[in-house]
Amino acid sequence: MSKLSHYDAAGSPRMVDVSGKPETKRTARAHGFVRIAPDVLAQIPENPKGNPLEVARIAGITAAKRTWELIPMCHPLMLKHVDVDCTIEAEGVRIVSTVTTLSQTGVEMEALTSVSVAALTVYDMVKALDKSIEIQDVYLLEKTGGKSGDWRRGGGQ
Repeated sequence: MSKLSHYDAAGSPRMVDVSGKPETKRTARAHGFVRIAPDVLAQIPENPKGNPLEVARIAGITAAKRTWELIPMCHPLMLKHVDVDCTIEAEGVRIVSTVTTLSQTGVEMEALTSVSVAALTVYDMVKALDKSIEIQDVYLLEKTGGKSGDWRRGGGQ
């Protein structure tokens, strides 16, 4: 296992110094799923609060851009692109976020934050219909770029 870089020699948390690293194109894709009962899913198009999927998409984009404000050791990054796809399926809403930057550090946390906040937004927009909605399966699908190279879920590097 690699040494955890967010801790100093004494074990105290620290922000990693990336100033010596070159800027490269980096991407990350993350996944999340919001399990919703079929009868509630059927009511989504008539939601009086608006279209939950579109609001979740916008929330996910905003969250990716503000990740550094939420996760203490994340660097503020100039994101070049954020795409959030929310799709209704038989058992809920699948969310996939793709984030791209030209930076000295990766965007995995931005992609994960994006799907998490998008999922919470779906919950918020639909909770009046059902409190038993579940947010599930938030994980990284893939990342590209940087010193550690490319990684894909199930495929490694």
